[in-house]
Amino acid sequence: MTWIACLLRAFTGLLRSRASLQIENLALRHQLGVYHRTCRRPRLHPADRIFWSWLSRLWPDWRNALFIVRPETVIAWRRRRFREHWTRLSRAGSRGRPPVSREVRDLIRRMSTANPLWGAPRIVGELRMIGIDLAKATVEKYMVRPRKPPSPTWRSFLKNHIREIVAVDFFVVPTVRNQVLFVFLVLAHERRRVLHFNATANPSAEWTAQQIVEAFPWTAPPKYLLRDRDGVYGEAFRRRVQGMGFNEVLIAARSPWQKDYASHCTPSVL
Repeated sequence: MTWIACLLRAFTGLLRSRASLQIENLALRHQLGVYHRTCRRPRLHPADRIFWSWLSRLWPDWRNALFIVRPETVIAWRRRRFREHWTRLSRAGSRGRPPVSREVRDLIRRMSTANPLWGAPRIVGELRMIGIDLAKATVEKYMVRPRKPPSPTWRSFLKNHIREIVAVDFFVVPTVRNQVLFVFLVLAHERRRVLHFNATANPSAEWTAQQIVEAFPWTAPPKYLLRDRDGVYGEAFRRRVQGMGFNEVLIAARSPWQKDYASHCTPSVL
């Protein structure tokens, strides 16, 4: 009859009034307050930590009912359980990739050396034909790649030929009448010295070619002329530049930093 008594007691508890539940909660909170004042550090078991970690996920108002420890402590329990859980999972399996025997590594090196045009996918396929199954990343790790002589960079070109380079560029200047003037600039790279500039409202290839002639009226021009791919440098400009002995060097499309000095100098010329 014990289970019947427990069932009746639980049913009676459900039928209690709201006032009696509030009084019971007040009495329990008072006892917890006394316990909290007298006991400095209560002893908690792992089951208690699991219970409060679980309750903090399900009950939004769990902080107001917590007296034994601070809410930050419960959050720290949850984070530690998370770390321990994933640590156990990471330690369960084997670490890293399976080892590759020395014979297979030497075979990959010999195949890549004897067939320099073969890539990693081809070597993977050849190895599978003889019963060796490896990943593409593993084959790439042990391949022998032929060393190619490094090509000179753009910075090296500018440094080696800086005495023989002039750069040209256009920039705009607004006037007090709300008009726009196009200023053509010729800049020497060696000392970042302005050799020539002029302004016009209607730039053309013929006008630009004449400015190059005026920039070098008495002296021999340098070897290289650095410019962008603007359409104003038309056929007339290219013929005049070739006739003066320049070698035109065009920067890459949408790469103004390749004529760095001229691009930075243009706003402050006037």
